[in-house]
Amino acid sequence: MGKIILLFWVSMIAVTASGQAGFELSGQVVDENNQPLPGAAVVLHSTEKGAVTNLEGGYSIKGLTAGIYSIEISFMGYKPHTDTIQISKDEIYNAQLAVALIGLEEVVINDNYSEQRKREEPLSREIINDTYLKQHLGGSLMKSLERLPGVSTIDIGSGQSKPLIRGLGFNRVVVVENGIKHEGQQWGADHGLEIDQYAVNHLEVIKGPASLRYGSDAIGGVIDVKQYALPLEYTVKGEVDLVGKTNNNLLGTSLFIAARKKSLFASFRATLLDYGDYKVPTDSVDIYSYRAPLYEHHLRNTAGREHDLHGAVGYVGPTFQTTFLVSNVNSKSGFFANAHGLEPRNVDADLYDRSSRDILYPFQQVNHFKVINKSRWQWDQVELSADLGVQRNFRQEWSQYTSHGYMPAVFPDAMDFAADLERQFDKYIYSGNIRADYRDDSRTSFTAGISSDYQDNQIDGRGFIIPAYRQLNIGSYFIAKHAFSKKSLLQLGLRYDYGHMATQSYSDWFSSPVDGADAEPVYLQRAAAINRYFSNFSWSLGYNYNLEQLSLKANVGKSFRMPIAKELAANGINYHHFSYEVGDPALSPEISYQLDLGVEYQRAKYAIGATPFFNYFPNYIYLNPTSEYDRLYGNGNQIYYYAESKVLRYGGEIHAHYQITAPLQLGLIGEYVYSEQLSGDKKGFTLPFSPPASLLFNIKYQKNKIRFIEHPYLSVDWRLASSQQNIVPPENPTDAYQVINLALGGNVRLYKQPVNVSLQVQNLLNQKYFNHTSYYRLINVPEAGRNLILNISVPFSGNIKRE
Repeated sequence: MGKIILLFWVSMIAVTASGQAGFELSGQVVDENNQPLPGAAVVLHSTEKGAVTNLEGGYSIKGLTAGIYSIEISFMGYKPHTDTIQISKDEIYNAQLAVALIGLEEVVINDNYSEQRKREEPLSREIINDTYLKQHLGGSLMKSLERLPGVSTIDIGSGQSKPLIRGLGFNRVVVVENGIKHEGQQWGADHGLEIDQYAVNHLEVIKGPASLRYGSDAIGGVIDVKQYALPLEYTVKGEVDLVGKTNNNLLGTSLFIAARKKSLFASFRATLLDYGDYKVPTDSVDIYSYRAPLYEHHLRNTAGREHDLHGAVGYVGPTFQTTFLVSNVNSKSGFFANAHGLEPRNVDADLYDRSSRDILYPFQQVNHFKVINKSRWQWDQVELSADLGVQRNFRQEWSQYTSHGYMPAVFPDAMDFAADLERQFDKYIYSGNIRADYRDDSRTSFTAGISSDYQDNQIDGRGFIIPAYRQLNIGSYFIAKHAFSKKSLLQLGLRYDYGHMATQSYSDWFSSPVDGADAEPVYLQRAAAINRYFSNFSWSLGYNYNLEQLSLKANVGKSFRMPIAKELAANGINYHHFSYEVGDPALSPEISYQLDLGVEYQRAKYAIGATPFFNYFPNYIYLNPTSEYDRLYGNGNQIYYYAESKVLRYGGEIHAHYQITAPLQLGLIGEYVYSEQLSGDKKGFTLPFSPPASLLFNIKYQKNKIRFIEHPYLSVDWRLASSQQNIVPPENPTDAYQVINLALGGNVRLYKQPVNVSLQVQNLLNQKYFNHTSYYRLINVPEAGRNLILNISVPFSGNIKRE
């Protein structure tokens, strides 16, 4: 594989060296009165090439190869202009921009290019940018996305969360960062994503099976994160963000700077966050049979801190572009002290309540290091791209040593790990993706690619739940698109995946007695070595039909997911749930069949749409609670076995928007998911973490300017969630709730310096309610109380002297 990649790189460099100088695109941008618009941004999306118009509204983009491009022209206060153009010689393209009213689809900050992408893709998707994230800033990137239809989260405190798309999460949702699949320890419900949300430039949320392009684990959907945007030639730009939150007294900052000469560019970002225990609107929580009092409403030991660094350097030429990206995300956060490993009544409350900002046992410390190279070659009708990545995810969980089962009362000095190191996971990931795009004319295009990754995950510490393992995934795919007309688009795809999972055997570090009075204690084997191979064909067929005001789409396909090491070989205590989990080495790969539909109707003042889906799993893998209890490693924890079941799922999302007046609009978002197990021990039950049906009503007021405030806005969200009575043991029913969130902000100038201010008030009425998909729902911890979030962004820019 290494020789193939090396040969690929050498051949591509040779092709690049022989490339031509390219064609030039030039023109003028004017307003509704045919007056020049200096400072308008002109971008060719498929190339990352662009220009800024001069005082006469003129622009020029050189070094273009023959082909078809999507051009976008934007200027503050005007509607973005998007078109598709064909370049076969030097071309002149002029554009007239119209004054912008407020976009109807307020839920997602979007533009014409985003709308075009959504109309051309058969799967439902949302496309958002960094402006949306700052206006709806949560404790983590996934929490900031929770407002999107069909997206929910499993929250672990105030700074960690995992995504759910239409009720599916964990290893059924893929997170991609700059073209490389983000790999951590996502199998754990208490493990969040190691991604700096301030570094996100824009992202796409794909709802539905996306295994065709993204491979195994994308059976439920994809969150595709892009963390950089190419600066314009001979410019420098940057931004300083300051953030504060009242609920957990968070203070943070993020600094970004980027610069580009003609062909060389570089960027740097640093983010620092520090927060205390978060507060809930109750003075106690009921943890199973014990009521734990809370000091001043603080959920003790949920404080944390995060330090992130990012850097990028690159080259862009007429036919070749390459970028090297390096990032390091480091966090330390506490676990709720009353719900981890110890009997809740044995927690030293006085110790934990002395300070709301210290991080005591138990806590987790995670460092995620990542290096990515993105390269692209483009000429004539062909584009080749290659993404290479190396990641290291290093996670440690620390807690005070406590003897469970037959563990020695005093920790032995001879052990090669610390007594208080509960678990350690050290994972290296090597990834490579190669893709070729070919368009023979304006109607037909073909995409072919190969994606692969190799994972090496080692373990340490006194606790065991999954063994060390090595895993190989490799897949190839082919996608064809044909436009019968500008209105009608057909897409067909096929993919083949091959996977290998090899787990290592594991035995206890302490001895346990066995049956027989004279028998010597033995070191019990917890996991035998497993060597499994998997392969599968996936397919997808999609169709889009777009009229001027009506858009229809349909997609049907088959997806695939390899069982993960935890599902195959787990054999240990989950100290967060007080459960004992056991894998099944004979599990089959998970298969899913799904039909996705979409309809949207738009007029000048309103829009309405729906995206229903129907989903069937012949063998959904789930953790099944039993009536058995563990007697060797704890105080009788309930045993859960991984099992398979036939599962039927259906549901969807709706959205509607109405423009009452130019500055005032109403919005509605609704979502519903139904799941039922059709076989197995839990036949008739739903799946864990199934989100309840919900509606979100929004009213937003926005103008271009009010006195000295530019683009001021005021937005109110009223979310109504139904009760969730459709549960699976050991879940409890969750009552209905309603919560109100407020957001306002705008741009001001301080001594000619632009400043963006965003203020949110989350849970405005300090409502006590429970989120059914929250990690802490099982121990009756309500959602966070009222939280004021202030984010101040100070952008800066300048020009670099031309050589």
